[in-house]
Amino acid sequence: MSSYTQRVLDSLKAKYPYQPEFLQAAEEILTTLQPVVEKEPKYEKYKILERMVEPERTISFRVEWVDDKGQVQVNKGYRVQFNSAIGPYKGGIRLHPTVNEGVLKFLGLEQILKNSLTGTPIGGAKGGSDFDPKGKSETEIMRFCQAFMIQLHRYIGALVDVPAGDIGTGGREIGYMYGAYKRLTTKYEGVLTGKGLNFGGSLARTEATGYGVVYFTDAMLKDRADTLKGKKCAVSGSGNVAIYCCEKLYQLGATPVTVSDSTGTIYDPNGIDVAVLKQVKEVERARLTRYAELVKTAQYTPVEQYPAGKHQVWCYPVDCAFPCATQNELNEEDAKTLLQNGCKVVAEGANMPSTLGAIKQFLDAKIAYGPAKAANAGGVATSQLEMEQNAGMTSWTFEEVDSKLHNIMTNLYKNAADTAREFGVEGNLVLGANIAGFRKVADAMIAQGVM
Repeated sequence: MSSYTQRVLDSLKAKYPYQPEFLQAAEEILTTLQPVVEKEPKYEKYKILERMVEPERTISFRVEWVDDKGQVQVNKGYRVQFNSAIGPYKGGIRLHPTVNEGVLKFLGLEQILKNSLTGTPIGGAKGGSDFDPKGKSETEIMRFCQAFMIQLHRYIGALVDVPAGDIGTGGREIGYMYGAYKRLTTKYEGVLTGKGLNFGGSLARTEATGYGVVYFTDAMLKDRADTLKGKKCAVSGSGNVAIYCCEKLYQLGATPVTVSDSTGTIYDPNGIDVAVLKQVKEVERARLTRYAELVKTAQYTPVEQYPAGKHQVWCYPVDCAFPCATQNELNEEDAKTLLQNGCKVVAEGANMPSTLGAIKQFLDAKIAYGPAKAANAGGVATSQLEMEQNAGMTSWTFEEVDSKLHNIMTNLYKNAADTAREFGVEGNLVLGANIAGFRKVADAMIAQGVM
């Protein structure tokens, strides 16, 4: 690593030893930026790396709400507004017990480059709370979302910061937050994306991340004179990303054979029944044990029976793997198992689901590997399309949005692949995506000066 990138990384490790997820993201990004900062000294001259790895603003607040028993509850809320050089802050709101500032900084740093790669004018941010929607009633979730927005509303806006959904924050939560924002500000504007279709939401937004990761994979394989047709695929997760990844895989001739949730993994060599999966997860909001009850060919493995140090979902012979659940769900041992079982394609639908050790395994094996900031950018790209529709007070058809999404993901792949070739590492989309996303933001920062 160049002395500049190493110096910045060492400084971060000294300042934030208690934020391992953030340091993981920073190391992955900084190590791949070495060639471009050596080639273009202006980035060191203007201290771009030091500026980019520190958020422009971090907002933290307490969220006070009352549960159904009349008891006061207190959660911690955050918004990390990381970079606005190319557009308003854009990134999801995560509601999960594991949320803390370090996790959100890791996600926000990734978001800067991901948003840049889409080719649309949006900056990077992330937010959330340690509130857990699971096990809460509708009214408790509503009260929390309203209390969260009471604190957040003064820092966001259609041309300032446009949050979206994330883990734990679906259409229901976005609806409650948007209603609270509108009442607090008296503004009807495109300040949140992932809204309901009857109040500014976009068709194809629900499907976008899952469809997008498959479109990216399709482009990646076409560049290698291959297709998805006939391939067996492991998919992790069972939320929106996983469900619509499975749906699009079927449409392109592939067969998803696994899904998972926090309690266990489903494997069905005949293929996942997407209609049943939607019923279980979108309608009943049940665990995958319910799926196993409804589909007799499904084999269910509870978490307690997973192999030591591994995730069961990656233990089956497949051609392609689509981690679509959460960060660090695929470790080095999982990667070795996938490769030993013949996996030739990995495309990340979740945010940084592979550990650094797993990524190294994929790059060393020279398989087709689509890193998260490129492969899962379909969701935020379609969120920006929702922003466009809101700004124009119009609504596009599903086909229009889906076509635009397909073009964005195809062009995104081409940009990352071309950049990798430019730096002499053809096929290394980690380096290609990081440098392509970085250049756009860094040059904008230089052009806008220092204040």
